[in-house]
Amino acid sequence: AISRFGSATDTIARFALRRVSMTPGKDVTLVQVGSGPERLSAALTGRVTAAVINPPSSFIAEKKGLAVIADVAQMGLVFQHTGAATTRKFIKEHADTVRRYVRSHVEAVHKMWTDKEATIKALGRYMGSGLDREILQKSYENVMTEAFYPKKQYPSIEGLKTVLDDAAERDPRAKTAKPEQFVDMTFIRELDQSGFIDGLYKKK
Repeated sequence: AISRFGSATDTIARFALRRVSMTPGKDVTLVQVGSGPERLSAALTGRVTAAVINPPSSFIAEKKGLAVIADVAQMGLVFQHTGAATTRKFIKEHADTVRRYVRSHVEAVHKMWTDKEATIKALGRYMGSGLDREILQKSYENVMTEAFYPKKQYPSIEGLKTVLDDAAERDPRAKTAKPEQFVDMTFIRELDQSGFIDGLYKKK
């Protein structure tokens, strides 16, 4: 089970299947199920035989007796997990707005790295009531890595290449596309070179 075709869960599922020499659509049928909790429910009720799930659903799954059959984080997949996107027109016309957003984004990531308790409380609000402290803490520890939340929020060229390589199987335009076509590092580079990011993490 994946969330939907073209999503991160779709790319991850196809990557994992290729690593064990299986072909989606031939050896395995991928089905669109929806959100993490919906995919977890589908696996628990037997509607699907396996599902791509992430914290906190993955930790809930283990508590309920499901087995982890593949940990993609250990398979060497370099992936652009999250990002903020806009149009080049907006960047050109509202450069200061973009600049202030990127600064706020970097500050938010710094808060996550340096204030564990506040971040766990935020996770609890975002993920809904009913999750115990253990699951929230494990979720925090799972995602707070340089792979998921780098302190310097540069887009991952290699991670975007992973996305394009996967998309090329279904869209011929992706075969000739370059990751650099889809990124603008102007603002994050400007912030980094100014010393702002390093300064954040030097503060006591």
